[in-house]
Amino acid sequence: MKILHTADWHLGKRLDRFSRLEEQIQVMDEIVQIADAQKVDLIIVAGDLFDNFNPSVEATELFYKTLKRLSLNGKRPVITISGNHDSPNLIDAPDPLARECGIILIGHPKAKVNPFELEHFAISNSVEGLIELQIHHLGFPIRIIHTPYANEIRLKEYLGEHKEEELNRVLGENWKKLSEEFCDENGVNILTAHLYMNKKGTELLEEPEGEKPIKIGAADLIYSDIIPDQIQYTALGHLHSFQNIGTPEKPAIYASSPLCYSFSEAGQTKCVNIIDAEPNKPVTFERIALKKGKTLVRKTFNSIDNTVQWLQENPDTLVELTLESETFLKAEERKKLYQSHQGIVHLIPKVKNQDSNESELRNIDLNQDIQSLFKDYFKSKNGGQEANEDLMNLFNEILNE
Repeated sequence: MKILHTADWHLGKRLDRFSRLEEQIQVMDEIVQIADAQKVDLIIVAGDLFDNFNPSVEATELFYKTLKRLSLNGKRPVITISGNHDSPNLIDAPDPLARECGIILIGHPKAKVNPFELEHFAISNSVEGLIELQIHHLGFPIRIIHTPYANEIRLKEYLGEHKEEELNRVLGENWKKLSEEFCDENGVNILTAHLYMNKKGTELLEEPEGEKPIKIGAADLIYSDIIPDQIQYTALGHLHSFQNIGTPEKPAIYASSPLCYSFSEAGQTKCVNIIDAEPNKPVTFERIALKKGKTLVRKTFNSIDNTVQWLQENPDTLVELTLESETFLKAEERKKLYQSHQGIVHLIPKVKNQDSNESELRNIDLNQDIQSLFKDYFKSKNGGQEANEDLMNLFNEILNE
């Protein structure tokens, strides 16, 4: 069988003042096209479906339309779990209607999905934290252990009060118990979770810039060695770059977000993961790169003319622009930059360091006129840089007001 694993859609997310909705519409369409072209049998979306607990009407509409298209109107099961950006109650709310379209929405860690049957597949068994699927054209069952993100309160309900001591142990014991009871060699056995998971003994992976952190100290660290032996593939969500923290034989994979959502992700290739699986054999997988969405670029220049030339040559980008110069940017220079490109997200002027006498800056004559005092104050706060003419004209204008 073939499985498509994706995660971290963050529908409705913005980059500063820039909406990403149009790009998200395009990349969701691309994911649907990949699923159809690859003839996958099952879709797993491993959390962070939305970017916040109260998604916009447009983001919600895109979410359900995409899931319906992925499900082929009920012919193909789609499993989605909530992440740390999602409201689990919102994810659970439309469940009866979603099931009719073959969409299984799981919001809480202890969720039990009621068994049901459609024309092309059925949930043949379900307990807290696990479902068993029977896809009618396949000759074997698929068992999916599901662990959506749990916040502090839900973790205490799930694990008890001693979270710091219990998290790895209780999750490991729970997954092991489910695996031993339900995940034999006659079916395909999958784990999906929205967690901060790391490989023991390796450098800690960085959470995405701007992402609500899951890892706070050592209490929230989950290690991949607690994944049960019966599990053939672990579909993870939360980290936005593709990485396998399992083994080649038993991958535990962050599939990546579908778009670059912060400048720390600039240059990353986003993808979905296609898994080939059958009972009692190692899985194989293939990353398929996603091509939709604007490129995020961090650029540094030391010339206005060179900057403008590059901006005009790269119009379909979102840019974090650092401009190094001897003096602060003038108003007309700033205007020229913004007029040459519609995607400047951040403009960071960086004045090159000049030698300054620190003792001179510390000994300011308070008997000077107000303009001289302001110049000295500005110089002391900006590494010895002089206030330029534009700034002094503005200061004088404020004084005259």
